[in-house]
Amino acid sequence: MNRFEFILNGERAVYEGEASDRLLDILRNHFNLTSIKCGCNEGACGACSVIINGKLIKSCLVSIGAVIGDSVTTLEGFRTTEKFRVLDKAFAECSAVQCGFCTSGMIMAAECILSANPHPNEEEIRYGLSGNMCRCTGYNAIVRAIEQAAREGEGLW
Repeated sequence: MNRFEFILNGERAVYEGEASDRLLDILRNHFNLTSIKCGCNEGACGACSVIINGKLIKSCLVSIGAVIGDSVTTLEGFRTTEKFRVLDKAFAECSAVQCGFCTSGMIMAAECILSANPHPNEEEIRYGLSGNMCRCTGYNAIVRAIEQAAREGEGLW
């Protein structure tokens, strides 16, 4: 067994296993972080999205050996922030959540979109969401929620 250390939601984390063990499985099964969903196992749906060193990454495509020393943020860590509060409120008010399966990945994508550009236009939002699939909302409500969060969260991003 090998020992892997990284930062998880702002705190030092240690995992013992193989370098090829998938980050998605480790986060869900070892650290009990269930916001990360396994939707496709091939990086197509975005339900397993996390933020690694400020970038949106699909955890089903990443091995633990690739994140040694890195900062990994899941929805469990992000939801303690004011940014999350603004996004959560906007998603609720815009009816951007239906079944909820994709929501954590969409919220993480929204955070990365707004961190890169606090005032994105619709095209930029849709491009930023392009790696995340939603089978329920048709994306319009999610786009409106991100636009609302950008307005109401002025100065947070």
